[in-house]
Amino acid sequence: MIELKTPAEVEAMKPAGRFVASVLTALREAAQVGVNLLDLDALAHRMIKDAGGESCYIDYHPSFGASPFGKVLCTSVNDAVLHGLPHDYTLRDGDLLSVDFAASIDGWVSDSALSVIVGTPDPEDQRVIDTTERALAAAIEVARAGNKIGDISATIADVAHGEGYRVNTQFGGHGVGRTMHGDPHVANDGRAGRGLKLQPGLVIAIEPWFMRGTDEIYTDQDGWTLRSVDGSRGAHSEHTIAITEGDPIVFTDRAAV
Repeated sequence: MIELKTPAEVEAMKPAGRFVASVLTALREAAQVGVNLLDLDALAHRMIKDAGGESCYIDYHPSFGASPFGKVLCTSVNDAVLHGLPHDYTLRDGDLLSVDFAASIDGWVSDSALSVIVGTPDPEDQRVIDTTERALAAAIEVARAGNKIGDISATIADVAHGEGYRVNTQFGGHGVGRTMHGDPHVANDGRAGRGLKLQPGLVIAIEPWFMRGTDEIYTDQDGWTLRSVDGSRGAHSEHTIAITEGDPIVFTDRAAV
């Protein structure tokens, strides 16, 4: 069921967005050569505890997960493109790291993701990161009352296809509120002018993710991490936003932290 938030509820969701943005900002700074993925997870865990918040991931066990997730971050490295389960891996020069994080503050959730290159950048890695960020910004721009969900999806795909990337639609954006995942599904490809009409009070996460050489994925032996079938690297960008009568509100805007 799709629930529209009242203006008071939209206001109440802002602290969660600021917190998630602050954690991702700290993780971006901490993601250096020689840092272990478990150290990044521990940093986020401490920040959740200090803020009196709750993790949306640690007990998360959807149908596609082999077991409860058990960590507070998704850390996806190189050909791991989504749902990366933190493990004993030390970041190396040139790694492409995507970090996805969701948490609840005072009962309201925000969800966001970013991708960074650790150490020396590969231009093609930077291009796929930049493309997810441009797709996200373009999608937020059309996330306005009166437009359709399909406008968001088509905008994301247009940016991806313009760079020669194919788009996987198995996983995409979603409704956000008291829980991390809700209706509607926001696919990363679709037809403009189609689907749900956007209304003030709708809160969604928009999350473009693309891989350099394919649109196909498989599940790692850990039961969670999704990897590209051809070993190519991928990137992921995400914000939680609210539709309003005017400009969308970006709860997880890191520039506002």
